[in-house]
Amino acid sequence: MKNILVVEDDRGLREGIELALRRDEFTFTLCETMKKAREAIQGGTVFDLVLLDINLPDGSGYDLLKEIKENHGEIPVIILTANDFEMDEVRGLELGAEDYITKPFSLMVLRARIDKALKNAGKGRKEVYRFGELFFCFEDMLVKRGEEEIVLSKTELKLLQLLVENRNIVLGRERLIDKIWTDGAEYVDENALSVTVNRLRAKLKESGEGYLQTVYGKGYIWKDKK
Repeated sequence: MKNILVVEDDRGLREGIELALRRDEFTFTLCETMKKAREAIQGGTVFDLVLLDINLPDGSGYDLLKEIKENHGEIPVIILTANDFEMDEVRGLELGAEDYITKPFSLMVLRARIDKALKNAGKGRKEVYRFGELFFCFEDMLVKRGEEEIVLSKTELKLLQLLVENRNIVLGRERLIDKIWTDGAEYVDENALSVTVNRLRAKLKESGEGYLQTVYGKGYIWKDKK
């Protein structure tokens, strides 16, 4: 499933894009302002592509493009704008936009540009996860809260990866023990899992009803709060 963020202040065009491009493998988040777009990006959803208007009610889309590329450089951005001046296009591409489409445009052309951008982005792209302030890239063994890097043990990282990659699914204690302690799991005390979970919670600064939740009598779940 590909998550696409549409940042466009024209409601008709915003909803028209969703209607015309709706497919089983696409989900859309629609925003009409930079403020709402920032909230969506910071809210935990990992977006695969952004369609971005430049002339927004609360600022310039160029500023949002710059923020996206500085903080989430792996997300491809396609600019949608009525500005057809050459310098505007050059500026957008220099800031890191993958494509630049001037209005009015054909939805068939837009669909083809989206498919191309997603295909190019998929080449060598690393899987990353964001949940509020938390950022995970298991391929790089990188775990962060905001700008702070969190150092996890190999066991804690295995546990976190299992829970996140199976988010919103309850994972039983036995299954977790078998997956984490692959050698000699039958000799691992169940208390070892509880200790690892508690250490992980402490390092992630998870408390109360956080993302990592205990399902009593069953196991644990990473609950995506979208």
